[in-house]
Amino acid sequence: METDGTTTAAVVGASGFAGGELLRLLAGHPRFEPVQATSRRYERKTVGAVHPNLRGLGLRFTAPEDLESVDVLFAATPHGVSMGRIEEFLEVADTVVDLSADFRLPTEAEYDRWYDGHDAPEYLERAEYALPEINRENLPGAELIASGGCNATATILGLYPLFEEGILGGGRETERIVVDVKVGSSEGGAGGGEASSHPERSGVVRPYAPTGHRHEAEIERYLGTSVAFTCHAVDMIRGASATAHVFPAEPVSTRELWGAYRGAYAEEPFVRTVAGGSGVYRYPEPKAVAGTNHAEVGFELDPENERVVVFSAIDNVMKGSAGQAVHAANVALGFEETAGLEFAGLHPVGSP
Repeated sequence: METDGTTTAAVVGASGFAGGELLRLLAGHPRFEPVQATSRRYERKTVGAVHPNLRGLGLRFTAPEDLESVDVLFAATPHGVSMGRIEEFLEVADTVVDLSADFRLPTEAEYDRWYDGHDAPEYLERAEYALPEINRENLPGAELIASGGCNATATILGLYPLFEEGILGGGRETERIVVDVKVGSSEGGAGGGEASSHPERSGVVRPYAPTGHRHEAEIERYLGTSVAFTCHAVDMIRGASATAHVFPAEPVSTRELWGAYRGAYAEEPFVRTVAGGSGVYRYPEPKAVAGTNHAEVGFELDPENERVVVFSAIDNVMKGSAGQAVHAANVALGFEETAGLEFAGLHPVGSP
């Protein structure tokens, strides 16, 4: 359906936070034209009635069942919806980008272990993980793309250079990795419930997944390792900040760590290495990337106990969801990778 250099796009589940962010990105994208936004609750209402920053978009919500034929369909629906409609999605669109957890893992056994099984396991091997920094070579031409989870994305980006450089990995049993992620309330979505409401969320540092978080499955799959993983809900709206305590089997130097991170990310348009420099923001900070598709990663070496502390920060609605989805779609369709994602952020800025 691409005409005059414009690629048509639909957003299913467009009334949520990720759906609204997708519409914002697509509306400002030089190649995409958002032509449909679905919402059962807000059918026939203007997009601007739900997303006030998009009042000028001139688009109304339609019923989720009334899908138009488009070039790309972005599904920003709760877990379980896309797997039940994937055949329909692929019938109306050449490319489907799913932002839920429905296609992030490639085997039915993993869904049996980490979720509640899978209703369309025959599609799992067809999906490509959206994170370009680790899967860019498999994205061009992909028909089904699965955007990564925000906590997993932050953790993977922080640790990935250590595995690429061989500092971690190789089945060394003496390695240990402990990860703590702190994330804002928008992770719970627009219908996040009582725990995400402002009066309950204000002022908290609340562990909500001390063990067994489902995003561990992505970390295990795409880094080839297991981690001791805990999440905290904190008093911010946007942002995910991961701190990983890493104990390599062999001693490592600061020079080797810099080599690993520069080697992995020097050419990446959306990853910045921030490790103990000058100024107020000396390490990765969610506030510094709010509203952007950038990730910040960094580290500090503690030579006394042979520990590496790895930091990473993202905007969970952007790099952890909608921004990652658009980035992956850019790669899949052969567009400029940074198209529609050039916003560098604001400083100073209030609560992200």
